[in-house]
Amino acid sequence: MECVKLIEKINTTGMVPGKPRTDEPICERVDPRSLFVDSRYQRTIGERGLRQIRRIIQSFCWTKFKPPICAYAKDEDGRTILKLLDGQHTAIAAASNPHLDKIPVMIVEAGETEAQAAAFVGQNTERLGVTPLQLHRASVVAGIEDALDVENVCARAGVTVLRTTNSATRYQARDTIAVTTIRGLVNRHSAMGARKILEVLANADFAPITAMHIKAAELLMTHSDYCNKFDPPDLTAAMVDMYLSAEDEAKVYSHAHRIPVWQALAIVWFRKTKKKRMALRLVS
Repeated sequence: MECVKLIEKINTTGMVPGKPRTDEPICERVDPRSLFVDSRYQRTIGERGLRQIRRIIQSFCWTKFKPPICAYAKDEDGRTILKLLDGQHTAIAAASNPHLDKIPVMIVEAGETEAQAAAFVGQNTERLGVTPLQLHRASVVAGIEDALDVENVCARAGVTVLRTTNSATRYQARDTIAVTTIRGLVNRHSAMGARKILEVLANADFAPITAMHIKAAELLMTHSDYCNKFDPPDLTAAMVDMYLSAEDEAKVYSHAHRIPVWQALAIVWFRKTKKKRMALRLVS
């Protein structure tokens, strides 16, 4: 029994332990076919998700089962339903397995859509299977300030944050999935500063606007070596002129000078950008 240890509390000095704001969850056995999913913050099941569901169905075992997390809600007709907050793949697999009539679920207190979305974010923040894009969408629905800032900055810059992607996604001009990079942009330069950087890229009609584009534009628009030497519309014009060639040139430059590709892309764009005429200093 030397390998078996009793749970021991840790030292919480300097911490302020959180006090539960809702009642503790309850556990119930329910028909998985009676559960609902809210597409405003839950992810769409793609081919990768379907493969995972098939694996769960084929190798179902209670020892591997993790109860889905649900919350009571009202549908459009005012009927009480159970919404899934976490465990969509498990629930679909159970609903598809003819050997299962009911499964245990954990029901938490989260009656409003915002609270349910916030619970989804909390359940999935550190889970590898949930993408930053999915967490961003749920955070927007939950009214989380950082996510709303990103969404508002993108909207004002004319950039569309996609809700989800898959192998068949066809990007349109001004689309992006680089929410993590944009969040960092907002944190470093404020909403207005981030908007100006994104507008330069949006006006070039990139499809999509990538993290590499954003980092390169940020360097040019904010670094003292570059930002005072051109007007933003001229940077956009350079991006458009080099739309098909800039990234290939950046890769070559990156390899030759051993710098990140995004930094090399910034240099390639800058060289093509029309420069301001600097006022001549009169020497007395």
